[in-house]
Amino acid sequence: MQVFDKIISDRGSRYAVSGGAAKNRDEVAALLAELKRNKRFAKATHNSWAAILGGEPVKDDDGETGAGALMLQMLERARLQDHVVVVTRWYGGKHLGGDRFRHVADAVRHYLRETGLGD
Repeated sequence: MQVFDKIISDRGSRYAVSGGAAKNRDEVAALLAELKRNKRFAKATHNSWAAILGGEPVKDDDGETGAGALMLQMLERARLQDHVVVVTRWYGGKHLGGDRFRHVADAVRHYLRETGLGD
């Protein structure tokens, strides 16, 4: 699993992005468990994730409504299959409104760029 921490900060909220190869939900669960072994990630407000596993889109917003759907769109555009991407947010006390979607998208772009997995 690759982790890019402290990539975005806005009004107290902080973001990280991580991911790794996963062929099924069990492998996604194992990667999430690995990530959450780090107490900081376990205590995050949201660990939203998305993946296209065997051609089937799967996601979990983890309370960050709409984040998973946005992430799935980006993974589909990048043609990234059998790989999970997790966007982690630590809520900073101030609502970000629509900016939170921009931050989720920026985090996924960061991951795709840094790993060389984007088209």
